[in-house]
Amino acid sequence: MGAIERYDVNEEWAHSGIVKAGDTYYLNYCAGNVGGTIEEQINGAFDEMERRLSMVGLTLENVVQMDCLFRDVWNIPVMEKVIKERFHGHYPARKSIQTEFAHVGGPDGLLFQVDGVAYAGE
Repeated sequence: MGAIERYDVNEEWAHSGIVKAGDTYYLNYCAGNVGGTIEEQINGAFDEMERRLSMVGLTLENVVQMDCLFRDVWNIPVMEKVIKERFHGHYPARKSIQTEFAHVGGPDGLLFQVDGVAYAGE
């Protein structure tokens, strides 16, 4: 078994954006376009996920599981539209959760965040 590897480390927030353990990669706190519309934020979160995956030679098609966090869970249909556009039929297992975010911008700031697991094996 190989060592655990951490990438995209943020000392201020005390977290790693992506962690490799074996053939599995764990991604957290993917968010983007904060303050934009829900569709802009969902695309921004997947842009961030894609950026991190590219650091280790992976793509969205390697994502096997996602936890999707919403300020308003009734925006799930918007996320499903974006997933259909971006994952090209390689849909991960997922769950959606409604939560209050403790984030700069308050209720008008962060509307969506995604965490995920990607697989790099054969």
